[in-house]
Amino acid sequence: MLRKAYVSGAAAFLAALLLAGCSGGSSDDGQADNANPDGPGRATAAAQPGKYRTLPEACLAVGHGTLDSLLPGIQQITDPDQREKAYDGEATLTYDTDRKVGCRWKVDSTDATDHLHVDFERVVSYDNAVSDDSQAEAVFATKQAAADLPAPPVSAPGSGSATDTGAGTGADTGSGTGAGTGAGAPAGGGSGGSPSAPASGTPASPSSSSSSSSGSTPATDPAEVQPRTLDDLGDEAFVDDTLSSSGSTVKQRTVTVAFRTSNVIVTIDYEEQPTAVGVVPDSKEMQDKARKLAARLANSLGG
Repeated sequence: MLRKAYVSGAAAFLAALLLAGCSGGSSDDGQADNANPDGPGRATAAAQPGKYRTLPEACLAVGHGTLDSLLPGIQQITDPDQREKAYDGEATLTYDTDRKVGCRWKVDSTDATDHLHVDFERVVSYDNAVSDDSQAEAVFATKQAAADLPAPPVSAPGSGSATDTGAGTGADTGSGTGAGTGAGAPAGGGSGGSPSAPASGTPASPSSSSSSSSGSTPATDPAEVQPRTLDDLGDEAFVDDTLSSSGSTVKQRTVTVAFRTSNVIVTIDYEEQPTAVGVVPDSKEMQDKARKLAARLANSLGG
């Protein structure tokens, strides 16, 4: 009987040793997994969200004074109700006002029909490894590539940079949502300033996109009005300028200014079609007006 009890105790002891060994192996394996920095259980820091979580009301983003400047036909509307309706604009159709809003205005005058469209887009990344700003940067790059901007001209030695340096953000007495806060007013802005003379001292021939509506307007340096990137607006920006024809006589100019600030992209489309045959909308004047509006919108966003 004593021998039987001893054998049973030894077997129990060996079983306990085996159980302890198995438990120790499991613990070691767990430590190895946790020590692996690339293990599946390691948390990855999410990319930073964008600065903006909401968008402004697009039809309230442009003040009456600015609309008077871009759409002069408003002042010619005699009926107060019709004039107020023209100021109100028309909201563009959107299914998510937290992501995209816009407003458009169309006003006829004795001299031309003017269109203005302002669009706000808030970009959100659904990839934890990509920030909202980075996603917005990629979206803006695609937008700029679609504009197919020409390569900037090469400056002659001593003539200064050929890139545009006018800010187009000076204070304007008819501003809507607040005065712009850019680096300064553009040379020869819509208020009547004269354009810069070409570096060579010889009047340059206007480009096809910068013809004047009157033959008396001084020639503009093509570099000042050609489609180009802008370095004084938001995080990145560009201006596009196209001149199309309806039939063979009436010309319509479309100026687009687009800029990005953080994860919001703002696009302004400003169009003018004169009523008189042979008249061409002035490129510089339209660009100056559109850029001033862009500066005010950037300022209202805090960008």
